[in-house]
Amino acid sequence: MKSSDRESTTPAARAPGARSPFVRLAELLGDEKPGKPPINLSVGEPQHPIPAFVGPVIASHLDEFGRYPLNKGTDQFRRAASAWLARRFALARPPDPEREVLVLNGTREGLFLAAIAATRFVRARDGTPAILVPNPFYAAYSAAAAAARCEAHYMAATAATGFLPDLDALTPDLLQRTVAFYLASPSNPQGAVASRDYLAKLVALARRYGFLVFADECYSEIYSADPPPGMLAAAGPAFENVIVFHSLSKRSSLPGLRVGFAAGDARFLASYLDLRNVAAPQVPVPLQHVGAAAFADEAHVAENRRLYAEKFDLADQIVGDRFGYRRPAGGFFLWLDVSQHGGSEAASLKLWREGGLRVLPGQYIAHDQADPKNPGAAYIRVAMVQDRSTTAEALHRLVDVLG
Repeated sequence: MKSSDRESTTPAARAPGARSPFVRLAELLGDEKPGKPPINLSVGEPQHPIPAFVGPVIASHLDEFGRYPLNKGTDQFRRAASAWLARRFALARPPDPEREVLVLNGTREGLFLAAIAATRFVRARDGTPAILVPNPFYAAYSAAAAAARCEAHYMAATAATGFLPDLDALTPDLLQRTVAFYLASPSNPQGAVASRDYLAKLVALARRYGFLVFADECYSEIYSADPPPGMLAAAGPAFENVIVFHSLSKRSSLPGLRVGFAAGDARFLASYLDLRNVAAPQVPVPLQHVGAAAFADEAHVAENRRLYAEKFDLADQIVGDRFGYRRPAGGFFLWLDVSQHGGSEAASLKLWREGGLRVLPGQYIAHDQADPKNPGAAYIRVAMVQDRSTTAEALHRLVDVLG
């Protein structure tokens, strides 16, 4: 990657992930009144019904709210997570529940603290330590780089690169000072899925240069056709230099439960647990029982996926080929090109004023670069999280307002 194609920042400099994109959206809309009854499509918060077993499982373990949980998680939960990973990704061996799986209070805090732990784990870097972030990105990645006192290096993930970072553009001098590489597959917001070969190539780079891969796989169970491949399968049976992050927020429509896990390199997870024991929130034991039940059940996941497929069928029909729309391989977002409508902020404001639609400007989840200046500036992100009828109404309004 040419130096002109990126903008690097020190921790003391501007950190774009330090401000919530949703706070910025609230500031953009200000006191503007919605043109129609509002529909919120800005936040990736699943609105599908929660699985029927959640309440009964919590009720049967109420007394366990009365004790502090272990930070690494219960044996039952870690075994369930390990078994699910092995089944879902056809692993050569399941991760060791004792050494290679840790419970998380949702993946956001896990992804954030992982960067701090990484700076303590990797060998000394050759130059200013860097954390590599896809651009556009999930805000926690950028905030994590700043908190870890590393330079955030933004890798453009545009249509020209298949909406994934171009691994061939990474120079040896950058890789030699890399601490960690964040990758989401399916990606947020574009819904791109990395191939098994892509993942294996990234793992090989991590092992050659001694950095960690933090694979954010929280959208792995929402896909249009084939199940996305996983980073642990690409890593081989030893899992060195690789950590995957999963949660129940998207897979099981349980965003409020705040249960997830990290799995992979046992050496890193030992160091990570040391930090988590003094700095991370613990996960209540009754909620870990729900997590274990959820990872043992695929019926509710298949139903969840069917509901999203119905809504993407609507997008195929209503949006068609407008705004560069293509049904994404994974995830539940539309990533729509609104460059003909003044760009992301102008289009978002117009949709609110005239259609009552709250969508997220793409530039709020991307960082300025030289070319393109901001890879999200021409796009809006539309979260397909509402019910089918509400989604249909929202898509018709979007087309009516933007044409």
